[in-house]
Amino acid sequence: MKQLLALALVAGLACTLGAAPRARSQSQQPTQPPATQPAQQQDQQSGGQQPPAQETPPQQSTAAPQQAAPPAQQSNVPPPQASNVPSARVLRSRTELVPVPVTVKNTHGELVPDLTKDDFRVFEDGKEQNIALFSTEAFPLSVVVVLDNDLTVKVRDQVQKSLDSIAGGLSQTDEAAVILYDQFPQPAIDFTADNDTMLTKLHRIRLGESFPGDFGGPMDAGPMVNNQQIGPGVKVYGKGAEKVTKDLDDAMHAAAELLRARGRDRRKVICLISDGQNSHHNRWSYGEVLQLLLTTDISVYTVTVGTLLLKHEPGRMTKYANDTGGDSFFASKQADLERLYSSIGEQARNQYTLAYAPQNPGVGDYHTIEVRVERPGLQVSSRQGYYASAKR
Repeated sequence: MKQLLALALVAGLACTLGAAPRARSQSQQPTQPPATQPAQQQDQQSGGQQPPAQETPPQQSTAAPQQAAPPAQQSNVPPPQASNVPSARVLRSRTELVPVPVTVKNTHGELVPDLTKDDFRVFEDGKEQNIALFSTEAFPLSVVVVLDNDLTVKVRDQVQKSLDSIAGGLSQTDEAAVILYDQFPQPAIDFTADNDTMLTKLHRIRLGESFPGDFGGPMDAGPMVNNQQIGPGVKVYGKGAEKVTKDLDDAMHAAAELLRARGRDRRKVICLISDGQNSHHNRWSYGEVLQLLLTTDISVYTVTVGTLLLKHEPGRMTKYANDTGGDSFFASKQADLERLYSSIGEQARNQYTLAYAPQNPGVGDYHTIEVRVERPGLQVSSRQGYYASAKR
């Protein structure tokens, strides 16, 4: 008899413990009463007392399979994006093109706008390449105007009076910044696409004087001697007895750094206005500056003024223009300068754009580029090469 009573008590306790998880499940899922009602009836028949739901450790073990079921079903289905990985890699490899902006003029110096893809041939290291992209679409410009701040009085006045035309040479989609330089590059105007803002800030520039600029930073303080700022018009001779103290290469490097971050959907241009004099104490060499220009797809347009114009010795400036696919001009009058600002903008904005996929370029190697036009009697200007290590 005692054994029967003991078995009855154990059975009642088992029914009570088994009912607890179902009772809690009812409180969590009120929309499923049919699943919980039989459990409650079983509790009443057994006569046991239902313990609080939080004191029933079996609840976790019984609920775990229900929570694990959905992930188990998802694991049998492969992620949809996995099949797209190979094609994404192929797409990236296809975008490794070398862009080559090209300017074509006739014998009168006028732009030739009616050429087609079949009129061009591109050679890398002497081997002809397949032109993968050809466009005649006009690109918006990002321009850095680099102004020589140590010119003779006559030339300085001509350049000063022509500055308003810089804003006039920009379209609504262009943006421009200005750097002054002599011994050091000195930011004057930050990038702006507003012609009115550009015009207002150009009016504040006084060539031959230290200009505070609006970039911010230590470069805006002007030259210092013995911790004292030098006033306008006082020349700085910090390089021994050398007469030429202007660092043209350093100014070009500073301009290229400003353009480095501009978008690839824009044509990046430096417009250098200078007499071409250059010291032998630049921090950056010509080769280093050229590599930066080419790896960031920057074209240089130069306007030579002053004494070197008369001597026909603008070598450094012409070299920058030729090697980057820009152009070089000469101006002896204010009217020439005003006309050239507009011409440079139009020429840079409306270049032909060719691109090709190089065949096995060596990392870190410099490769020459030559562009030919089949139509006779035309002058072609393009970049002379590129560095394969460039991360565009």
